[in-house]
Amino acid sequence: MKLLEERIIQDGRILPGDVLKIDNFLNHQIDVRLMDQIGDEFYKLFKDTAPTRIMTIEASGIAIAMSTSRSFGYLPIVFAKKTAASNMSSDVYQAKEHSYTRNVDYTVHVAKNYLSKDDRVLILDDFLANGEAMKALISICEQAGAEVVGCGAVVAKTYQPGERTLKGMGYKVEVLARVKSMSDDGKIEFED
Repeated sequence: MKLLEERIIQDGRILPGDVLKIDNFLNHQIDVRLMDQIGDEFYKLFKDTAPTRIMTIEASGIAIAMSTSRSFGYLPIVFAKKTAASNMSSDVYQAKEHSYTRNVDYTVHVAKNYLSKDDRVLILDDFLANGEAMKALISICEQAGAEVVGCGAVVAKTYQPGERTLKGMGYKVEVLARVKSMSDDGKIEFED
C-alpha cells in the first residue's frame, strides 16, 4: 500500500531496539481517513475468505479491526484482553503472548461466549515482527474450534520471522507495508 509506505517514511521514527514508531497516525493518535483506507485494503485482500468475525488484541489492533469491519459490512469484532478485569468471566480462552515492542509477557483472554466452532476468524494487528501476538490469537481460535481464515498486519518487518512462521503454519498472511530494513540514521527500505 503505497500511501501507507509514504506515510511511514514521512512520519515514522526509528527508535533503539529496532522499533519503528508510527504512533502519530496508527496506534496512539489515529488518522481515521488512512485507517478507513487500511480497512478497505484488508477487505480487498480477505473478502474471498468469508470471515464471520474479526479478532485482534488490545489496544492497537482495535481501530484497524473497526475500519475493516465497516468495509466488510460490520462484522463482529472480538479483541483479546491483556489483563483480566474483575468483571470478566472466568470462563475464558487464554494464551501466552510475548510483546516484542514492550518486551513483556502477557496472558491474553477472550470470553468463551464471544467465539465458537462456527466462526471463521480474520486476525488483524498493527505490527508483525516475530508473530507472537498472532500465534496467541490463533491458539485461542483453536481452543474454541474456530477456523482462522487469514492473518493481516498493517506493517511487517520481513527480516524477522513472524510472516514466514505464520505462512509456514499454513495461514494466508497479508501485509500492507513490508519493511525490508531500517537503519539508525532513519532510512527505511520496503519490499515490493
